[in-house]
Amino acid sequence: MSETDIADPMQPEEAVPPHDTRLDEDDRLKPEFVSAVLDHVVEGHDEEVRDLVRPLHPADIADLFELTPSDRRGALAAALGELVTAEVLSELNDYVRDDLIGALAPAQVAEFATQLDTDDAVAIIEDMELEDQQAVLDALDPEDRAAIEDALSYPEESAGRLMQRNLVAVPEYMTVGQVIDYLREHGDLTTDFWEIFIVDEQHKPIGSCQLSWILRCPRNIPLSDVMKREQTLIPVDMDQEEVALRFQKYALISAAVVDANGRLVGMITVDDIVHIIQEEAGEDILRLSGAGEGDINQPILMTVRTRLSWLIVNLGTAILAASVVGLFQETIARYVVLAVLMPIVSGMGGNAGTQTMAVAVRALATNQLTSSNTVRQIAREFRIAAANGISLGVMIGIATAVIYGNPDLGVVIALAMVINNLVAGLSGILIPVALERAGVDPAVSSAVFVTTMTDVMGFFSFLGLATLWGL
Repeated sequence: MSETDIADPMQPEEAVPPHDTRLDEDDRLKPEFVSAVLDHVVEGHDEEVRDLVRPLHPADIADLFELTPSDRRGALAAALGELVTAEVLSELNDYVRDDLIGALAPAQVAEFATQLDTDDAVAIIEDMELEDQQAVLDALDPEDRAAIEDALSYPEESAGRLMQRNLVAVPEYMTVGQVIDYLREHGDLTTDFWEIFIVDEQHKPIGSCQLSWILRCPRNIPLSDVMKREQTLIPVDMDQEEVALRFQKYALISAAVVDANGRLVGMITVDDIVHIIQEEAGEDILRLSGAGEGDINQPILMTVRTRLSWLIVNLGTAILAASVVGLFQETIARYVVLAVLMPIVSGMGGNAGTQTMAVAVRALATNQLTSSNTVRQIAREFRIAAANGISLGVMIGIATAVIYGNPDLGVVIALAMVINNLVAGLSGILIPVALERAGVDPAVSSAVFVTTMTDVMGFFSFLGLATLWGL
């Protein structure tokens, strides 16, 4: 029998505030509501503050803190008192949570940590300064401390950090009736679980059984007859993004986490995966733009440092593109209209490259683009780029010839448009693939290289063809 904790479903829960009193979506956290709460905080009317906030769901209270200016969050927390619960802390934005935890004593943080699942407790403790982190760990009881220290020993953003250690694991020889009796007789068990894991004598998972199956089966049926032996096991050191992909691919509600020896050490549930998918998707989008984390609660200096570094890189690529234009100064001087038209070629190439790059980065992140289909996808993007380039080239070529009364100029810009679209399509997929193969996150660096290629080749192809054509 597993020694992991599980809650008795037959015993009523203690003092859990009802969540059916949350405000309607249209009324929740409107500006006038937030202003009223903060006005009462300033006036010292703590009871009025609690009366206003008490009906809110913990997630909404977390949102209230995030809507409050940073210099007033401490006063709001003091006014709310016991309404600032462990569940509220777990829902807070990382930077806002750091502000609040900094104002709490280590014993208070430790008390909150004991009320949460291990994964949520780790999320609160892992970002603290080492000295504060150690103070909180010292204030925990030995069992909770051991569980959190074990989680902190795993790499960041790994399954070991994400998993819960409170689960139900039973041996294969038990019957359905024995499992039900075990759940009813033990009041120290976890409250939230959807399936029971079946383990062998070495505590290695050999199957799982959903609660619905147990409730519907006769008591004398052995677990071995009703359990599902096919499992999706998560290695404890697997990256959380790969974990999320497995949940999505196999439509999992929960999954067992195993250590290097194959022993069951925890489980991951789909509610944690929803947060991971949201984090990873937002992270990739922001990285493509070089905006860093893009968190509006991030300190200004940190935001400036992140954005400025990428802007400096972009400045360098802009200088490179300008140097290409400088090679054709004499051509531009003879026919000034080239300076008017060349941004069209580079700009359209940049847009086309960004489209291809976004699709490629997403395909790499979701394992849709792998070594087995890379060549096929490159050929596909080449055909798409050729079709788009020819279509755009014909349109801009005819328009240019008509507007400027120069068919040769129309042919030159049409050919340049085709060339740059081909460059954009190929670089949009080849650059992310090459970076991914080199062990570099393609979401971070692809945009700089792709836009550099389309700018340089856009200017070079248009001005170079114009020079060869004798314009």
